[in-house]
Amino acid sequence: MAASHVADPSLADSGAARIEWADGQMPVLRSIRERFDAERPLDGVRVAACLHVTAETANLVRALMAGGAQAALCAANPLSTQDDTAAALVERYGAEVHAVRGEDTDAYVANVTALVAGDPQVTIDDGADLITVLHEIGPARPERAEALIGALEETTTGLIRVRSLEADGRLACPVFAVNEALTERAFNDRYGTGQSTLDGILRATNLLLAGHTLVVFGYGWTGRGVAIRARGAGASVIVCEVDPLAALEARMEGFEVMPALAAAERGDVFVTVTGARDVLTREHFERMKDGAVLANAGHFDVEIAVADLRELAVGGVREVRPLVEQFDVGGRRLNLLARGRVVNLAAAEGHPAAVMDMSFALQALCVEELVARGADLTPAVHPVPAHIDREVAALKLAALGVEIDTLTAEQAVYRQSWQ
Repeated sequence: MAASHVADPSLADSGAARIEWADGQMPVLRSIRERFDAERPLDGVRVAACLHVTAETANLVRALMAGGAQAALCAANPLSTQDDTAAALVERYGAEVHAVRGEDTDAYVANVTALVAGDPQVTIDDGADLITVLHEIGPARPERAEALIGALEETTTGLIRVRSLEADGRLACPVFAVNEALTERAFNDRYGTGQSTLDGILRATNLLLAGHTLVVFGYGWTGRGVAIRARGAGASVIVCEVDPLAALEARMEGFEVMPALAAAERGDVFVTVTGARDVLTREHFERMKDGAVLANAGHFDVEIAVADLRELAVGGVREVRPLVEQFDVGGRRLNLLARGRVVNLAAAEGHPAAVMDMSFALQALCVEELVARGADLTPAVHPVPAHIDREVAALKLAALGVEIDTLTAEQAVYRQSWQ
């Protein structure tokens, strides 16, 4: 195990309390951790994770270690790192952690490199950084790629990168598309990001959403969650889309749908959640109202063209609140949140623990599946096995005290018969 790199080991007590609080709201993952502790299905397996270093993630790491894994963690986003959580993982739970809140790009790269140097057998990514680096160095260090049993990816953006590797014929291991599991999309994206995105915007600005117009760019699972919750808070909601099916669905759900340039003139708050780059650019900024708020809920900080905004700010830029930069654009004030980074983590605490409970339960069970059956899978992007989706949903229902019906034997036969 390499030496960990965290901001301040003395924060461990605070971090342990935060982790235990989250654990109390994560009964599904806790039940898996208890089973892992008894069965040790991951004994000796080297697992590297590039995720948001939060208390919820810490409980995933604890579950993997209970199963016998040698776990190492680095940050998928420097602004989401909780320094006390990182300290507690190292000092209280014995994990290897490389993460400091606000670290620069060089430190970020160094931390990813440190995990890759440990020759991981399973990687867990939030943006495909680990799996990409392992494949980039593959020609020079083929033993590292060959050591891979498999990988997990939990973001749309990361899966685009992994599928590009697969299309080029370079993917060296099976990858589970955790982001596309039914429980992940319904709970993590719609309920988790939907709520926490608004939480980040409100914490950063203290705005009243009621009576304002919020524009959502992208009506996937996450955009849908943002739109529904913004409407529930009293905002008028406009949706901008490039997919006609998603746009039609938004319209049938009662939202206004229009091109981005038209929406730029109407909106008070703008939220990008597309997975694409340059969603908001100079031509949009030039049409926006005085006081407009710009937030990104996509994984990478490329959806809002911050460079365009800086070029337009002839009157200067000032920080008017923590994580709120105000750009003077010809007498109009445009307010950028969290430097264009993912707002629900940079300005808030990310998903509630109850949501991450299901997401990380999926990931823990997928790691177990890769270790047990990864050798039988082809080097390709694979859906999460249906039995894992069902197991997580069943465990969540049990934790909520909810009982459901089961098919009778006759009903089961009838549903499977062509007659």
